[in-house]
Amino acid sequence: MPKPSPAPTVLGLVQMHMSADPADNMARAIAGVREAAKRGATVVCLPELFRSRYFCQTEDHEFFKLAEPIPGPSTEVLAKLAGELGIVLIASLFEKRAEGLYHNTTAILDADGSYLGKYRKMHIPDDPNYYEKFYFTPGDLGFRSWDTKYCKAGVLICWDQWYPEAARLTALTGAQVLFYPTAIGWLVPEKAEYGAAQQASWETIQRSHAIANGVYVCAVNRVGVEPGPNQGIEFWGGSFVAAPNGEILAKAGTGEEILIVPIDPSRTDFARTHWPFLRDRRVESYGDITRRYID
Repeated sequence: MPKPSPAPTVLGLVQMHMSADPADNMARAIAGVREAAKRGATVVCLPELFRSRYFCQTEDHEFFKLAEPIPGPSTEVLAKLAGELGIVLIASLFEKRAEGLYHNTTAILDADGSYLGKYRKMHIPDDPNYYEKFYFTPGDLGFRSWDTKYCKAGVLICWDQWYPEAARLTALTGAQVLFYPTAIGWLVPEKAEYGAAQQASWETIQRSHAIANGVYVCAVNRVGVEPGPNQGIEFWGGSFVAAPNGEILAKAGTGEEILIVPIDPSRTDFARTHWPFLRDRRVESYGDITRRYID
């Protein structure tokens, strides 16, 4: 008998704005996931820290109250949703690991509702309106990927997007898709001068990860102006999926939007055999990559 065709892999990117009410954000995220699944998505990714506004614009101990254990209340709700819809769900949450120990973490939930594991953000920024070092301990679970029903999924988070080492190490675990839950935008006074170049750089670096590693890249951002110092942050949206050759398959605008993007995970094998970057790596010569700087 012929083997059954593999289940289709269709990415769903839920680009949304965030309110000050976590319950409202969760309800709208669930509605977005349901809509994506209704439109055929089998793997759905939400933006970074979607349960709240981007609280890292200030250093305020009150915001630690937003954190929760993982697995925990949110993963319980979302795992049930994933199982009901038969989809894989990539969900970014604020993790309370212990008293005084917190992480920026993404949970991976399989199509049967099972909790597969989590990735803790490794690169933690500290810039104007992005004071993440106040809140998050750097991740300690390493770079890895998960065998889900529809693809082998690697997960990184926002600031990780700028590091080729993170993309490469995740790809080396067999990832076919790199998912990047994201919260990135412009400081409002800087948009006119730097805005277009900043967004282009963000897009270009991730497309380069797709090419260099022969993987799909799926970046899911939030939208809207959120209050904070320096007139707050205008999150630019622009969520997109890039193919293993770097081609942008679909890209969102600046408002709320759900992108539905069919992909073929077997293209990773095609890309890696036709552009054999992994084959030609000189791994015996890369020891200095673990040094901070080569003086």
